[in-house]
Amino acid sequence: MVGDRTTIREYATLNRGTRTAGKTVVGSDCLLMAYVHVAHDCVIGDRVIISNSVQMGGHVEIGEWAAVGGLTAIHQFVRIGAHAFVGGAARVHKDVAPYVRAAGNPLVMSGLNSIGLRRRGFDAETRRALKQLYRLVFASELNVTQAVARARDELGGRPEVDRFLTFIEDSERGLAL
Repeated sequence: MVGDRTTIREYATLNRGTRTAGKTVVGSDCLLMAYVHVAHDCVIGDRVIISNSVQMGGHVEIGEWAAVGGLTAIHQFVRIGAHAFVGGAARVHKDVAPYVRAAGNPLVMSGLNSIGLRRRGFDAETRRALKQLYRLVFASELNVTQAVARARDELGGRPEVDRFLTFIEDSERGLAL
């Protein structure tokens, strides 16, 4: 199923769903550039940009407003969170949290997707809370479990923070750090 106003460019392939999950879904207002491969049972949210030659395995989930740079390989069962930005030629083998920037092989986090958040109208207070959360999870001496617990105490209650923390807690493949 492909949503409204989605553009699919030349030589892109989208595989249908299997009996296991049932369908492959691409949201509305997406752009899938040339040579993109969307494998079986993938779910791509609204307003996602997938650049040239991105190859994804089965059961990949990409949240709304995410952007994936060209020549990126995404392992099966990986999730890329909403508003995340993955740089080109990356190898995504673990989940990428919402609202962050990630790039490289090996994949490393390179900060909050501040420009994307500002462009989409996230207020300064929300961006500040997400930046604190990012620092707790990715740039502190705490392990992920400790960082999530501390963030729930100090920053919880804001929908964007809760979404970030729930994404981490629900991760089955593990979080790209």
